Amino acid sequence: MINIPLVRGLSTRRLILLATVANLGVAAVVIGGSPQSLVPALPTASAAENAQGPVGFADLVEKVKPAVISVRVKMAAGAKMMGFEGDLPLPPNSQMERFFRRFGMPYGDSTPDGGPRMPHNRSVTGQGSGFFITADGYAVTNNHVVDKAQTVEITTDDGKTYSAKVIGSDPRTDIALIKVEGRNDFPYVKLADRAPRIGDWVLAVGNPFGLGGTVTAGIVSARGRDIGAGPYDDFIQIDAPVNKGNSGGPTFDMDGNVIGVNTAIFSPSGGSVGIAFDIPAETVKSVVAQLKDKGMVNRGWIGVQIQPVTADIAESLGMKGTGGALVTEPQADSPAAQAGVLPGDVISAVNGNTVKDARDLAKQIGAMDSGSSVKLTVWRKGEEKNISLTLGELPKEREARATMPGSGPTRTDVPKLGLMLAPAGQVAGSGSEGVVVTEVDPNGLASEHGFKTGDVILDVGGKTVATPADVRNAISDAYKNGKRTVLMRLKSSDATKFVAIPIAHA
Repeated sequence: MINIPLVRGLSTRRLILLATVANLGVAAVVIGGSPQSLVPALPTASAAENAQGPVGFADLVEKVKPAVISVRVKMAAGAKMMGFEGDLPLPPNSQMERFFRRFGMPYGDSTPDGGPRMPHNRSVTGQGSGFFITADGYAVTNNHVVDKAQTVEITTDDGKTYSAKVIGSDPRTDIALIKVEGRNDFPYVKLADRAPRIGDWVLAVGNPFGLGGTVTAGIVSARGRDIGAGPYDDFIQIDAPVNKGNSGGPTFDMDGNVIGVNTAIFSPSGGSVGIAFDIPAETVKSVVAQLKDKGMVNRGWIGVQIQPVTADIAESLGMKGTGGALVTEPQADSPAAQAGVLPGDVISAVNGNTVKDARDLAKQIGAMDSGSSVKLTVWRKGEEKNISLTLGELPKEREARATMPGSGPTRTDVPKLGLMLAPAGQVAGSGSEGVVVTEVDPNGLASEHGFKTGDVILDVGGKTVATPADVRNAISDAYKNGKRTVLMRLKSSDATKFVAIPIAHA
């Protein structure tokens, strides 16, 4: 239905152009003399269309499609696969059930009445996409396509099937490198050397719903998207239709180079709504190089919890802008802690390179190898300092969580904030540091800024607090010093963070 008005529009333009040429020709005959002298040369319909841009993508498809593969994996029963978990609740012999069976979606043996039944004690299969990057069989796909796979099998564009092995994978960027043996003449494609521009045409090729060799087109909708997938989010957003099974497949520019790897879609319905996300070629290059060399990715690590610098936080710290990454807590025995990085420091540069925000810091440090020496520029108490340290290796699990406090026997009200507080030592399970929030006024200022019962206030305005009186005094000092906001370091069940609370002035 979408294509019909486009076709009609094109036909109308052609008719208008032909009618114009015919009328001018008649006028020349009526007036007499040489038509050539009276009628200027007009472009033909085909020339006008060529001047407007490409009329199709067929030449490009013929060039790149042979390098794109369908990836089929076998995994243990109950494993998550391509967005489905457990049984697929489709009616027996329904049109949708027959569709999935026809195109190879995972199903177990049929029930006696012919309906689908997922195997619970045997392996199941899932599908995705990928593409060759070398003639000798190295191919790229998503980590989530081959994760927990017992076997990996690929099908090329000409219908041939090969076994593949996983060389390495990186869950943090969702990239995996696989290898197919037995040939040295696989068709392959190159990763782009430059980032695409917003508005550039792109072509996605993959295996949606088991329909191998599917081609869709669109444009680059945005760059640098953070979708909450991890600390290294830097996705290219495209509007080419992408669906389940496209995961791991390439998106091409008009030169036939891969600008990104399809990895996620935004879809309230589960189908394509024209918002898909690609891992940029620059990221793929660096990850694949390490996977090929070492089978894993080695990332630098300084060991800090960080958060963005908001306008309120910047004002509290006496900063002119909101750039940099605010350190909420250095992890124990981490390179940052050993080098003297403190809570409340704002890391503004790494080796002289400006840190735009918290995500940029994670990307810059993660791009370096462990063992590298780096110089951090930090903003601390109104002045810049340089701190040198040696990067550690990013641990598999580095998340620090606080224990959720219980209720305490002694509580003190802080009315201007709408909080009831108690020393941490008086509240079971809260540790010995800080002041516990025992009650939050839902209509108070603290509630508006995300305070919850059980949170622990560690310091206020850069001063360590151990009692509710310490909190009152720190707020009072900030008020007397003309501060419009006061910065609190808060430990919750999720993480440690800074919160800037406005202070009312008459």
